[in-house]
Amino acid sequence: MPTHLRTPSFCALMLLTSIAADVQARTVYRCVRNGTVSLATAPEPGSRCEAKQIDDNAAKLPNLWGALGVVNGTLYEREQDGKLVYSTRNLPGSVKVLSFRVETPKGAEAHAGLGTLGPPQLDRYPVEFRAAAKATGVEDALLRSIAQVESGFDPLALSPKGAQGVMQLTPAVAKQYGVSEPFVAGPSITGGARHLKDLLRQYHNDITLVAAAYNAGVGAVAHYDGVPPYAETQDYVARVLALYPDYKAALAPPAKAHKARARKKRRKH
Repeated sequence: MPTHLRTPSFCALMLLTSIAADVQARTVYRCVRNGTVSLATAPEPGSRCEAKQIDDNAAKLPNLWGALGVVNGTLYEREQDGKLVYSTRNLPGSVKVLSFRVETPKGAEAHAGLGTLGPPQLDRYPVEFRAAAKATGVEDALLRSIAQVESGFDPLALSPKGAQGVMQLTPAVAKQYGVSEPFVAGPSITGGARHLKDLLRQYHNDITLVAAAYNAGVGAVAHYDGVPPYAETQDYVARVLALYPDYKAALAPPAKAHKARARKKRRKH
């Protein structure tokens, strides 16, 4: 086996397909549940599953992950209808077999956000964020969530992939939206807002897909028909989705903010 194919993710899928060879003549089921995808050697109860045939003579394994695929995944074994079934979803009665990880391909746009999670930071460029939100119709909460994950609000941030400034605009995106000073907070935030406006329109206000496309590019989202199964993108999207409701609550009028905090407290209990 070529060295470049000896990755945990490859081994997991190879194990799954080799098991499937004994169980279902190399039939692997791609199962979707609540926006997540798993692979299994039998249809999963409660999931919408589609059978995929694996050709023994295929030059490479096909991409079966698709929308919201597994990144830091685990292969599980369980008994179903009196038979052993293997799946990447942890269903009741499952036992862990091995862990695996899908790496981001070289040359992909996906980049790890330079910022960290934490409380909303409303004191960072409030005038610029309000102006960009008003001009584009993009929520201030979404703009700030993206900025915090992308750069931690650092106007001089530069990622290893070449993304620049507060909103971590790539040179191509900066050029597309006429941002000539990507390391100046105002133009960066305005350019990021205009980019997000177009993504919100393209993905019908689906924040998950918008965040994924902002990180990995619309091409990757189209290729995987959803969030690409890249470690950087999956982590990035999770952080944006965690920050977004916190910013919405923090930016809400006092009465609404109080109700939002009460709801959040009830959910925890």
